[in-house]
Amino acid sequence: MSDTIEMDDLSQRPHRQAETAETLLDAFNTPDSAVSTWSWVAAGLFSFLAFILTFSPRLLLFLSEVVAEDDSRRALTPLESFLALHFGIWLAATSVAVLLNIPSNDPIPSREPNTNYHPLLAPVAIAGDLTAFLAWNTKSVGSLATLFSVVEGLIGLWGTWTIVFAGTSSISRKTGADKHTSSLFFGNKNAASVQKKKWKKERKGY
Repeated sequence: MSDTIEMDDLSQRPHRQAETAETLLDAFNTPDSAVSTWSWVAAGLFSFLAFILTFSPRLLLFLSEVVAEDDSRRALTPLESFLALHFGIWLAATSVAVLLNIPSNDPIPSREPNTNYHPLLAPVAIAGDLTAFLAWNTKSVGSLATLFSVVEGLIGLWGTWTIVFAGTSSISRKTGADKHTSSLFFGNKNAASVQKKKWKKERKGY
């Protein structure tokens, strides 16, 4: 009984290592990887600025001082606090939107094109609703708060309505019926529940 000993060709090792290094470098330098890296860095920086503007606006006074003065301000004006809070929230929404739109290489079938969908819809709608509520309850900046509340409320409420009523979630993927319809009182044959029962019967027939 003889033992076989496999010999590795040492001359091929540098070549294999070079190919491995080139493969890793090519994978890192792909457009998707570059965009993903940029997205994470940009989202992190946006989040950092949003945190400062929202939770530590007094830091702006310290950073904006040119020279140390005894009569320097110790607090922000109501207008500065108002704008810092709102800009911080919108920067946070931008950060979330950037993260949600990072390209993915996962082998998952892409969804069907939907004209009612926009990648910024959910973050902008949530930020609009939140900032409109905060502006409506702010009394220290006069009519500016009302203006912000109306504009941001229009953006937020319209976006929320689009998500709830105009998106694909209102249309059944199985039957194509509108989920907002009902056959409770008038016996609507096009209602989602009726269409679903019809679809189940057709499935059983096969």
